[in-house]
Amino acid sequence: MFSYDELTDPERELWDAFPEGRLVDLRTGVPEDDRVAEGGQWGPGRTVRAAVVVALLQGANSARSGAVPGLRLAGARVSGPLCLAGAQLAYAFWFEDCWFEEGVDLSGATTQSIAIVGSRVPGVEAGLVRVEGRLDLRRSRVGSGPASPFHRRVTALSLINARVSGAVNLGGAEISAPGEWAVSAGGLVAEGGVYCVDGFVAHGEVRLMGAQLPGGLHMRGALLDRPGQRGVALALDNAVASTLDLSDGFTADGTVRLRGARISDRLTFEGAVLNGPPDGRGPALVAMLMQAVDFDLVLARPPSGAVDLRGAQVSYLHDGAHSWPDVVELDGFVYGSVKVDEAGERREAVGQRDSVAHRVAWIRRSPGYSPQPYEQLASWYRKAGHDDDARRVLLAKQRHRRRTLPPAARGWGRLLDVTVGYGYRPWLAGVWLLALTLLGTLSFSTHDPAPAQRGEGAAFQPLVYTLDLLIPIGGLGQRTAWYWPDDGIQWLAYLLIVLGWVLTTSVVAGVTRTLQKN
Repeated sequence: MFSYDELTDPERELWDAFPEGRLVDLRTGVPEDDRVAEGGQWGPGRTVRAAVVVALLQGANSARSGAVPGLRLAGARVSGPLCLAGAQLAYAFWFEDCWFEEGVDLSGATTQSIAIVGSRVPGVEAGLVRVEGRLDLRRSRVGSGPASPFHRRVTALSLINARVSGAVNLGGAEISAPGEWAVSAGGLVAEGGVYCVDGFVAHGEVRLMGAQLPGGLHMRGALLDRPGQRGVALALDNAVASTLDLSDGFTADGTVRLRGARISDRLTFEGAVLNGPPDGRGPALVAMLMQAVDFDLVLARPPSGAVDLRGAQVSYLHDGAHSWPDVVELDGFVYGSVKVDEAGERREAVGQRDSVAHRVAWIRRSPGYSPQPYEQLASWYRKAGHDDDARRVLLAKQRHRRRTLPPAARGWGRLLDVTVGYGYRPWLAGVWLLALTLLGTLSFSTHDPAPAQRGEGAAFQPLVYTLDLLIPIGGLGQRTAWYWPDDGIQWLAYLLIVLGWVLTTSVVAGVTRTLQKN
C-alpha cells in the first residue's frame, strides 16, 4: 500500500480525484507535445506508476459519501505493468491519450466499464474477464511494442472466453501482431456487439471462433492484413451473431472463414474486397455449413481466391457481376431466393435474360460434378413458376454428369440427349418421328414394292407403311404384306425399324429418368 508522501505530483492529483471520479488531464494542449506515439519521452510530470492505478482500483482511497468514484486519466505515461488479473473491481476506469510502458493484464478480472481510448498499449490480456458495461479501445494502438510478461504467445488483444454485458468498441483502433493473432477472442460473449469500424486495422489474424454476439459484428471499412502462415484474416467458426456487417470497403488480405457460423439476420459483404491469402494458394471465403437469413455477396471486385459455400443455408442470396471467382464450391448450398445487383438496383434473378445460362455457368465453376447444385437451382426455378427453365437446368445436369461416365455410357447418354433431351425435351421425339416419316414416305412412294402373297393384303400406302416400320409395338398390316426387290430400299426399311426401336427406347428411358429425378 502506498503512503501519500510516496506519491509524485501527478499521482497525488489522481489519488485525490479518484473518490469523486474527476478527470486528471496531464495533456499540455500543444499538439506536438501531446502525440501519444512520443509518449515514451514524457517526463516525471506526466508519469503515473501502474501500481498506483492498481491500488486505487482495489480501494486504496475510499469513496466519499455522495460521490461516484472512478479512475479517469488523460495524457499520462503509465509506467510498469498494469496487472489486475483476477481482481474484483467495483470501479470503472478510463484512460485517454495515454502511453503504456507495458501491457495491461485483466485476465479473470471482474470489473465495471473499461475504456482505453486513443492510447498506445503493447498488449491487452483480458481472457475470462467479466465486464459489467462496455470495453472501449477506440482509436488505440495495441501491440507492436515490447512484449508484456503476461503474454506467452504473440497476441495483441486477447478476449478468450470474455463476457461483456455492453459493446466491445474497437472503432478506429489498430491492433498489430503481424503473422500472429492480432485479436484472439474465441468464446467471447459481447451482448452489445463488437464494433470494428471508423478505420479499424488489424495486422494479424482476428479470431472470434465460437463467439456469441447478439449485437452483431460490425466491420464496415475495416482492413485485415498480414495474417501469417495460415493465411486466415478473420476466423468466425461456429460463431453466433445477429448481424455480420463486412461491407463498405472491408478488405481482407487473407481467408475469411465462417465455418458453421449462424447469423440470425444479415450477412453482408456489399462493397467488400476479398483478396484471399497473400500467396494466392488459399480460398478467399470459407462458409461451409454457414446459416444466414440474408446473404449479400455484392463485392467491389471478384475474390482473388475460391469461395466455399458447401452445406451453407441462406434464405436470400444477393450477388452481382463481381461476386464469384473462378472456383466456387456449391455442393449442398441451399437458398430460397436470388437477387442480382444491376446498376445499383436489386432485382429478382429469375426471368432475367440468359438467367439459366448464367446460373449453369456459375455451377460449372465447382470442381468436379455434383448433382445437388443443379437440383437446388431447378427447385428455385420451379418455385418461381419457371418450369421450362427448371428443365433446362436438369438437362445441363445430365450433360455435366455424362462427362464423368465411361465411354459406352457416354455414347448412350449422347443418344438420349439427341433424341429426347434426357426426357426433358420430349418434343424432340416428335421431330425425329416426323423427319423419319417424311423420309420413308418420299422414298417408298418412288419405288414399286412386291406383295408378299399375290392377291392378298391391303393396297400399298407409303405413309402407312413407313409408320408401320417406325412403330415397334402392334402393326398396321403393311410391313408384312410387302417387300422390296431393290436392296437399297429394303435396307432403308430395315434402318427405319432399327431407328423406331431406338427412338422408342430413348423415350421410355428419358421419361423414366425424369420421373425418378435422377
